[in-house]
Amino acid sequence: MAEAWLNAHHGERYEAYSAGVRPGKLDPLVIDVMSELGVDVSKARSKSIEEMLELYFDIVVTVCDSAREECPIYPGGTELMHKGFEDPSSYDGTPEERVQKYRQVRDEIRAWIDSNFV
Repeated sequence: MAEAWLNAHHGERYEAYSAGVRPGKLDPLVIDVMSELGVDVSKARSKSIEEMLELYFDIVVTVCDSAREECPIYPGGTELMHKGFEDPSSYDGTPEERVQKYRQVRDEIRAWIDSNFV
């Protein structure tokens, strides 16, 4: 969600790439809640950090605590930032409660990006 929001709304200044220490499938709820804001992530795919190791980044941002702990130093970045967000996929609840959790995390990510990457 962070990569998509940054590219969609701040792409004139930044080019974001996303990768995980344990990538999985793109969650359909992410597609749904991002589309509510007009951001299409349906063609996105989950990528491994290994795919990014040859690239250089000015800023490397971790958005989950496990990634921060498992990958404390990224060799291709000059600045490291961290902001932990709850993993909405780990939330158990009714279907509507789960959608609300995804929206909550999406909105937290959006607010953080909009206040830090202007």
